[in-house]
Amino acid sequence: MTRPANHRATRRAFTLLETLVAMSVIGALVGVLLPALASARGAAQRAVCASNLRQVQLANDYYANDHAGRLLPAAIGIATTNLHRWHGTRSTPAEPFDPADGPITPYLEDGAASVRARACPTFEPVLAALEGSGRGFEAGAGGYGYNAAFAGVVRRPAAGGAWVIERDDLGSLRSRFADPSSTVAFADAAFADRRGVGGLIEYSFAEPRFWPDFPGARPNPSIHFRHGGSANTAWLDGHVTAERRSHTWAGIGFGVDAGAVGLGWFGRGDGNDLFDYD
Repeated sequence: MTRPANHRATRRAFTLLETLVAMSVIGALVGVLLPALASARGAAQRAVCASNLRQVQLANDYYANDHAGRLLPAAIGIATTNLHRWHGTRSTPAEPFDPADGPITPYLEDGAASVRARACPTFEPVLAALEGSGRGFEAGAGGYGYNAAFAGVVRRPAAGGAWVIERDDLGSLRSRFADPSSTVAFADAAFADRRGVGGLIEYSFAEPRFWPDFPGARPNPSIHFRHGGSANTAWLDGHVTAERRSHTWAGIGFGVDAGAVGLGWFGRGDGNDLFDYD
């Protein structure tokens, strides 16, 4: 059947009101879904980060198994040559650390290729931006800090309650720690610095509440509570927890309030009990 010449197919168009209503509904749905998606993404990143930390501490254990029970050295010759970290080495102090030659690298699942796999996904954009700008030196640490103050050196007691470094080319014996399940091995870490990204640079040590060498003197905090106010923490016995910040202070000398960019410490007491041998 043919249509009459004057027949026109009619289509009903959206009115302006209907269009505005549809846009409002879509906007409301987006507003509801975005926080849920962000929360799910954050939870996934926390889980990956926790797995990374577990692998890093497992590698530390493997290292100790091969070195008469001694944990990784944190920073051999840091006060002199400053060319070695637990996560990498370099030829001159002006270069970034190369993770391919890090003491921990052979004990990680994929060797040198694992340097990106162990990066905290929440902190990885900061690592990438620092590397891209030539300001990053410790990307091989993956955004994690080691208990360098006690696990990564050998200390002995001294006058006035101090613990002085006896050797920095060795890590401490695992057997020196009275309670490995309550001793920090690694944690999410960063450092407050105005030259960084959003006031942060990478940092490979999780500093205790006080300098062991100088009782009562507090270091700038470096544990980074980047996961919705929590910091993933690997303990010497290998288990990983998410810890909430209990204490912080501004720090000194780098132009950024450390507490304001998410740095601080966890634990109820204001001492080194979560880091030291006791």
